[in-house]
Amino acid sequence: MLYRAGLVSAVAVAALASAPITAKAETCGTIQLGAALSATGIYAANGNNTRNGYEFAVKKINDAGGVKIGGKCYHFAIKYYDDESTPARAAQLVERLIDQDKIKYVLGPYGSPLTKAILPVIEKYKTPLVQGEAASRSLFTQGYKYQFGIVATSEKYLTPVVDMAAHLAKKAGKDPSKVKIAMIYQDDAFSLDVRQGVVDQMKKYKMTAAIDDRMPKDLNDITSFLTKVKALKPDVLIVSGHEKGAVTAARQMSQLEIQVPLVGITHCESGKVTQDFPKASAGFVCPTQWDETMKAGDPLFGTAANYNKEIKAAYPQYKVVPYQTAQASAAVYVWKDAFARANSLDKEKLRAALMNTDLETFYGHIKFAPDGSDPGKEIILRQIQDGKYKVVWPPNVAVATLNYPRTAQY
Repeated sequence: MLYRAGLVSAVAVAALASAPITAKAETCGTIQLGAALSATGIYAANGNNTRNGYEFAVKKINDAGGVKIGGKCYHFAIKYYDDESTPARAAQLVERLIDQDKIKYVLGPYGSPLTKAILPVIEKYKTPLVQGEAASRSLFTQGYKYQFGIVATSEKYLTPVVDMAAHLAKKAGKDPSKVKIAMIYQDDAFSLDVRQGVVDQMKKYKMTAAIDDRMPKDLNDITSFLTKVKALKPDVLIVSGHEKGAVTAARQMSQLEIQVPLVGITHCESGKVTQDFPKASAGFVCPTQWDETMKAGDPLFGTAANYNKEIKAAYPQYKVVPYQTAQASAAVYVWKDAFARANSLDKEKLRAALMNTDLETFYGHIKFAPDGSDPGKEIILRQIQDGKYKVVWPPNVAVATLNYPRTAQY
């Protein structure tokens, strides 16, 4: 029996040896990217969304033949570590990727706090980073030379809600300066930048905040804030607390039966508010970096609508594709473009290529400023209508009319 088993194995090996070897296996090397990404902790949901976007893009690129450098084919692969949603841990792991694992090219973690923590490491080792998940404006004001971020920066996230409120006031024959706005923010770099953008935009219309509060550290209970909202009856409610903040807001607005005519909340999709709180989330206005109705496309992913279709097929759990997933795929595509134009594996040549990026993608046009930001990227607003996300602002890209005033049926 042992002899027969050995004979079968030998025959199998011989058969494999004589089988034709594909050109892919014969000619393609590997470009190893690295990423510290949240698989656990408060950012785990969007960490997973980000990873899905990365993996989808890698497969798409590799299936299309990879990237050619010096006449040789290369496929992409990504090495991950779980940063546990902790900035210090993210910094440790990125140093491990670069120093111990000898990774020369990095993709970003999810979120501004973690990206902020890894940037000194990136600069120390002069290792290029392409990130699509950290929008804090402060990340681009420190003189870092190796970071490239494809997203609209965070101060832009909810400023369109202020513009919308002013527009609605004028339409009703009212003075925009009389609009009352209530705001609550997570105490992190991203959300505080969101707040500053809103405050600056309010000044343009001479608006003042009726309420301006920070969320508790655990993001579990904002009833004291919502009690004030119920008493003061603001015209606009603005919430920025990533996916957990969105979930808490939706749940407790339902519990307290909060009615505000215009509600703007970040991270609605990743917070799954339409699935878990369909009544409370009706009429929420949610900022997004990407939507499948955008008139954008590229040779690899096709149109925004085609990307939406294909990634839903790859990840059937997505009823609405999170923009975090789309921008993660776009970040990998930026790397592919940079390698092809640099025609080199050298880090400095790649950094130079990234600086000169001028790329049309399904996610929109990507072109970096000297500080590594993508200033041309803008935010669009979608409103939850009948459980679906519909683009309502700005008017030139809207596909639906804003339901206003919002009246939740609790």
